[in-house]
Amino acid sequence: MRIEANEIDMSNAAQIAAEGVAAIRAGDAAFDLSAVRSCDSSAVAAVLAWQREAQARGVALELAGLPAGLVSLAGVYGVASLLMLEGAGD
Repeated sequence: MRIEANEIDMSNAAQIAAEGVAAIRAGDAAFDLSAVRSCDSSAVAAVLAWQREAQARGVALELAGLPAGLVSLAGVYGVASLLMLEGAGD
């Protein structure tokens, strides 16, 4: 699933999270975030929701094109390892 939003923040994160969960339920656990230019901590929450859904379904979440801000925030909040992002911004 390609995330077309330029920004993920409080105004759209819940919708993006829900769309991602629906995609995973439909069999698509690969996400392309290369269009995302900025994000806040709500983006981390959205990706965590995708990770929980993927794990519940026994599939691997695949993330590509991650914005540096998302990788950085995941590190700050200590969830980079949960999202398998350790070293992703290096």
